[in-house]
Amino acid sequence: MYLNDHYWGRPLPGYGDPEARVLIVGLAPAAHGGNRTGRMFTGDRSGDWLFSTLHKFGFASSPTSIHRNDGLTLQQAYITATVRCAPPDNKPMPQERTNCLPYLMREVDLLENISVIVALGKIAFDSYLASRQHMGLELPKPRPSFGHGAGCLLPDGKILVASYHPSQQNTQTGRLTKEMFEGVFSTVRQLVDA
Repeated sequence: MYLNDHYWGRPLPGYGDPEARVLIVGLAPAAHGGNRTGRMFTGDRSGDWLFSTLHKFGFASSPTSIHRNDGLTLQQAYITATVRCAPPDNKPMPQERTNCLPYLMREVDLLENISVIVALGKIAFDSYLASRQHMGLELPKPRPSFGHGAGCLLPDGKILVASYHPSQQNTQTGRLTKEMFEGVFSTVRQLVDA
């Protein structure tokens, strides 16, 4: 399938608008998506879902993302991940999450205009909260629980929104429908525009 492709095969950086209002946190690069193309959510089915939705709500210049030099740009959004390398069986080990946490923390620190965080999946949700905790930022009490479409106001005024990850495991089984996913980003668009 990808026999003629030259794989990126290195840790992936986050990317997007440095003045972003929205931070999207995913799980990890897909083995034949980001790990192949060199850009998060690029060249795989999860990316197809994500970029078509971001484009629909004005956060991406194109509804598709094929490779890292395809001209796609993000507006008001920045994409990153909990883990920077494709994990075996798409299941990062706790040590991988711990090793990559400083990169997420650094991005959270540098992206000064973020007002909404979208966590794609429970691991991303938990990792974002862990990054805040390690940075000495206050967490809500009680600690928020993950659930698709759930949102919470963080003590610093930012809003954390949870979504099921647009993985094939979720989209092909109907656990996550296009309407559910678009509903999350419709809410995000309203929050950013408010």
